[in-house]
Parts: sequence; C-alpha cells; structure tokens
Amino acid sequence: MSSLSAHEAVKASRRLVIKIGSALLVEKETGQLREAWLKALAKDVAALKAKGTQVILVSSGAIAMGLEPLGFDRKPAKLEEAQAAASVGQIRLAQAYQSLFGAEGMVIGQILLTIHDLENRPSYLNARNTVEALVERGVVPVINENDTVATAEIRFGDNDRLAARVAQMAGADTLILLSDIDGLYECDPREKADAHFFDRVDAITPEIEAMAGPPSAITPGTGGMITKLKAAKIALAGGCSMIIMNGHAPSPVMRLEAGERSTLFPAATDPMTVRKQWISSLMAPRGFLHVDAGAVKALRQGASLLPAGVTEVDGNFDRGDLVAFVGPDGHIVGQGLSSYSVEHATLMRGRKMQDAYEVLGHVGRSALVHRDDLVLL
Repeated sequence: MSSLSAHEAVKASRRLVIKIGSALLVEKETGQLREAWLKALAKDVAALKAKGTQVILVSSGAIAMGLEPLGFDRKPAKLEEAQAAASVGQIRLAQAYQSLFGAEGMVIGQILLTIHDLENRPSYLNARNTVEALVERGVVPVINENDTVATAEIRFGDNDRLAARVAQMAGADTLILLSDIDGLYECDPREKADAHFFDRVDAITPEIEAMAGPPSAITPGTGGMITKLKAAKIALAGGCSMIIMNGHAPSPVMRLEAGERSTLFPAATDPMTVRKQWISSLMAPRGFLHVDAGAVKALRQGASLLPAGVTEVDGNFDRGDLVAFVGPDGHIVGQGLSSYSVEHATLMRGRKMQDAYEVLGHVGRSALVHRDDLVLL
C-alpha cells in the first residue's frame, strides 16, 4: 500500500478504522450532538460496507455529551466529575449511533476499553476476538475509552493513540483520524498562512516530530498533532497506514475518496505480515501440541489447527501463550498462540470443535490455534 495515495489507500482497505474527535461530534457552544454530521457519516460507512470494507469506529465524545445534562459548561477538572459526565454522555452517544446508523440498515456494537485491557494478555485477546466476531458478522463496532472507570494513571489520555492501538489489534489496513485540521504542516498555519503542507510522510523523523508543536488545548478533545504522530508510529508498527484529514464538514470519507487534501503516513508492509513475523520471532514455547499427518497437511494448506488433529498435549501454557506443533516424525512444523489453556486443550484433544460445550461446559473458540495466529517453520 506504500505507493498508493490517501484516497487509493482507503479504497484498497479491507478493514478500516475511523477515529472521530469530540469537536466533530459535539457543538462546543451548546454541548449538543452534531446530528446532521453523524447522519452523513453513517451514510459514508454504509457506502464503505456496501463495497465490502469492514469498518470500526473509535469515538470520542462521551464526556462532552454529558456536560450539559449535568450542568457543566466545560470539562470538569475533578476526575470523578468527568467520569460522571462520561456515564451520562456514553448512553446518549450510544443511542445516537444506534439510531442514525440503524436508519442506514447497520447494527452497532459498543466496546469500552481501558489501557489495561490492551496491555493485559487475556483482556487483549477477548477484545480482539470480540471485534473480529462483530466485523465478520457485518456489525460496526464503536469503541471508546472507558472514561467512567479509567483513572488518571491508566488512561490513554487521547483517543488518537487508542484508535491506533485498536487498528493494530484489529489488523486494520488503514486508520483515518478525523480531526479539526487537514493534516501536517511545517508549523501552525494559523500563525503562518503559507506554511508548507505535507500530503505524505514516508518516515517520522525528529524533524517531522518537531513540526507538531504542543498539544491543542482549545477544543473539547485532548489531542493535538503530537498525539497524532505518536498514533502514526503505533499504526505503522502494526502495518497499518494512517491518514489525517479535516473531518468537520459532512461526509468526510466521501470527500477523502474524492481526493480532498489530507496527510498520508503509508505503512511499509501489511498487518498480517507484521503479525506473522512477530509470531515467527517468538522463542521458548510454553507447550507442545503433537499433531497427526492430517493436521500437518491441513496446516500447510493454510488451515487453522483444530483439536481433532492433536494426539498429545505437553507443557504448562495458558490461553494466548506460544505453543509449538510437533509432527508425527517428532520434528517441529510450526508454532502459534493457543486459544486454550493446557487443561482445556488436553480435554479437547482428538475431539471436534462442536464438542466444546459438551467437553468444557461452554462454547469454545473457533480453533485450537487460529490460522492468523500461527506460522509454519
């Protein structure tokens, strides 16, 4: 995707994450939802989905939506008051998404995350699998930081970086940051009218970072260009390209696809390649899954590892840990991240996936090791 322009990158994306800032969703003066804007965005997303693109939204706005009902004229300084505003605003925001996106024939799923959820391995896997299950069924996940419980110590601090972490977690091809500025300038264009604009940034150098200036403090959001560059680093590390554009006018995705000005940070590779390289680089598996010849053949044809092909389970591993696959000849044929603990893998050994409820007492994951989570050696 590195040779594509911004609008071509969007059109080529199989999975797209769109980050929506508070200033775009909520009128600063009134604290009211910009309903016409969100309705137009819903039409944008519906058009993307009609072309086969999977869309994930990362939405700010919960605190901003809760200020007016609680009598605040600005974001409160006290954490508990901001959390109270988020509690009220999150419901109002979810209702707006459900109503306006539902009118376009879409189903919305809400996910609230803290930084702990994406740094704790089991929680990360749960979040990733939930997102995967939603988008595979045509649902549009709307993800926000869980402001009602996140403390000052564990907050992402801005939804730009949350969006980048979500894009990385979801294996997205492109992340669009809808902002109140159309991209990266050499300096603040409000101070220098002829400031050079960058429509493409192939490498985030110290010189590029120096152009970002201080985080903005004049909008309902908490981000600035500095946080957007940090988000770009996260996204690019996951093989995800990132675009910054001014989203204030209606139908931002349609405008972007039509070639409206933006800044593209192109990824040098794709998300799956990055993930496979990471899994391949892992060492010291926590367990070994001995597999039969049929399982080896299926793996080499690109299949997931199913428990029916497992003949023996060794080690002491938990869900999400690295396990190696040992073929009938005793040689390691691959490795991956187990969807089950050693106890559950042992119980499922030699069984079909549809037996999971009978064996484990609950519905299991779709594979012992999913094909996206394994490599052959």
